[in-house]
Amino acid sequence: MTTTLPLDPIETASRDELAALQLQRLKWSLTHAYENSPVYRRKFDEAGVHPSQLETLADLARFPFTTKKDLRDSYPFGMFAVPQDQISRIHASSGTTGKPTVVGYTARDIDTWANLVARSVRAAGARRGDKVHISYGYGLFTGGLGAHYGAERAGLTVIPFGGGQTEKQVQLIQDFRPDIIMVTPSYMLAIADEMERQGMDPASSSLRIGIFGAEPWTNDMRTAIEQRMGITAVDIYGLSEVMGPGVASECAETKDGPTIWEDHFYPEIIDPETGEVLPDGEFGELVFTSLTKEALPIVRYRTRDLTRLLPGSARTMRRMEKITGRSDDMLIIRGVNVFPTQIEELLLKQPALAPHYQIVLTKEGPLDVMTLNCEPCPESAPDYGALDAASKALAYDIKALIGVTAHIKVLDVNGIERSVGKARRVIDKRPK
Repeated sequence: MTTTLPLDPIETASRDELAALQLQRLKWSLTHAYENSPVYRRKFDEAGVHPSQLETLADLARFPFTTKKDLRDSYPFGMFAVPQDQISRIHASSGTTGKPTVVGYTARDIDTWANLVARSVRAAGARRGDKVHISYGYGLFTGGLGAHYGAERAGLTVIPFGGGQTEKQVQLIQDFRPDIIMVTPSYMLAIADEMERQGMDPASSSLRIGIFGAEPWTNDMRTAIEQRMGITAVDIYGLSEVMGPGVASECAETKDGPTIWEDHFYPEIIDPETGEVLPDGEFGELVFTSLTKEALPIVRYRTRDLTRLLPGSARTMRRMEKITGRSDDMLIIRGVNVFPTQIEELLLKQPALAPHYQIVLTKEGPLDVMTLNCEPCPESAPDYGALDAASKALAYDIKALIGVTAHIKVLDVNGIERSVGKARRVIDKRPK
């Protein structure tokens, strides 16, 4: 028998109660960072601010931002605010564009993290007795272990598969009959492809809920996955510098953007160019300050994720609009700003084409050239007329609605490499 998991009382507390808790915790976090992290002491001193000057939540705007560069410059452990013998675990980013960003956790940090992922899993509709198949990568990446410990904390049965071995993933989904899968949305599509290759109908699997994160994905992608898999698909948000998965998560009853767990993370939206704090409802860059982290307190971390803050719905805490782009994901093509998710949204409107794609950028003389590699849906593969019509319609939509010319190249089925983690959506071959 499965039972609904109870909410934490703070999830339905009043805004006044939440604000009072945030202010109390924010004062502690700024003081902890200043007194124990040489990097933050220097940054605060250079900005001419001191934790004692924080009297209201709005005063946070006086404090300096933290960026990925700060973590890289202090590589590996220079930003930690506790002695090494209090560090229980270390995670790190992939470091594909430079030194990895290294993050540490005390035992209490890991406990908090597990509780917040458990809260996120519960918000997605998990019930006691559910089995969860985890396809996020294990290791230094925060996804696998973050999901694992949170699902265990929620009382679920965990199947810790990790990434890759797609054929075996499908076999175990058939044999173990999990209720929930935690994975990137792009790899969910690869699993669905493998199910169909094996003659299965993906919608007939035991899966009831998909908890997807680690990469931007659109509501159109949500609809496509839900229809194909016969599941409820919700968005979980996080990043290693702030904690990992579970900073925010969608509630299954509304699916209207991730609820930010504001009792542990204070959000702001800023103008990406000026750094000015914007009011709720305005679009800009998401910034987070941790309220309870011990090993690596983070103050006004610039995530580069673009979104807006919205009132709470299923919970008292504020939501953020579903993130479909990052400021550092933005492509400039012949002077036009383009986000890959804009392309994805238009691609998904063409039923003859599969939701797998890759944008290839090259130069012809002084001009940028964009080629969009995509695939046919398996059932459309032999229908060259339908594929030609879909390609022309897609090229027209991209030009009319985004303002750039795209050369559409339809590859064979499975012609685009499948990622076991975050999908590589852009290959930029333009000279730097």
